[in-house]
Amino acid sequence: MTRVLLATFSLLPEGEEGGELLVTALAERGVEARWAVWDDPDVDWAAADLVVLRSTWDYQRRYAEFLAWLRGVERSTRVLHGSDLVAWNADKAYLLELGREVPVVPTALLDDRGLRVGLQEALDRWGAVVVKPRTGAGGVGVVVAERTDDPRLEGLVAGPWVVQPLVASVRTVGESSVWVLDGRVVGQVDKRPSGSEVRVHELYGGSSVAVEVDPARADVARAAVAAAGRLLAGPPAYARVDLVQLDGAWVVSELELIEPGLYLDVLPGLAGPFADLVGSVLAAR
Repeated sequence: MTRVLLATFSLLPEGEEGGELLVTALAERGVEARWAVWDDPDVDWAAADLVVLRSTWDYQRRYAEFLAWLRGVERSTRVLHGSDLVAWNADKAYLLELGREVPVVPTALLDDRGLRVGLQEALDRWGAVVVKPRTGAGGVGVVVAERTDDPRLEGLVAGPWVVQPLVASVRTVGESSVWVLDGRVVGQVDKRPSGSEVRVHELYGGSSVAVEVDPARADVARAAVAAAGRLLAGPPAYARVDLVQLDGAWVVSELELIEPGLYLDVLPGLAGPFADLVGSVLAAR
């Protein structure tokens, strides 16, 4: 049996919720797989035929260390996804590049040196805005502001940041996540925040439900992944495309290529297509 290591982090040594479904699905396809913590010094990554980035959900806090680890692993075996793709996707400035190819939430860059001026320009342009760390995940450090002296800005984490308009539909319609594996749309989850919150994560009271794939959202998701392929050395093997409704159209809010959760607790059927993807990558070596 071919051996695959599914990279996770120390607080989830058995992987994301529902991770056993992925191990089982791979076994059914003749692929031996297990979860391994990415910074565990006892793991022999070189012994694997393939390392798959999965729930490495501390990478944003330890980005330089994580990227160095990833580059080291790449020297001894194959990794899905690799360091060049991770470096591009870890910096939300990618949205400016992607926005020249497909519709995205308008995005500008902020840093400490030009914070007040840049923030005022964004407020003048868009009204209420959302500020996010350029390298971040899980909604951590997301701040809504309506003026430069907004007390909520005291919650800013270390910069640099991106700033975007506050998309009002997030609080009413919510956000959709569409999974694209090997160019094929395989699932959709719709998410809603709680109360006045704009973050849809369960941590902040949000909820998620599996739904039938909407063709319009699927088209945008496929186009976003194809555009990423043109901007990178080739198309990403997997992606979760987060979409919001802006001016009546679905646009990309995030393109998650590094370690997007598969939401197996909500969409358990995604384990099979992901296992098929891993099998096809192994067969193509």
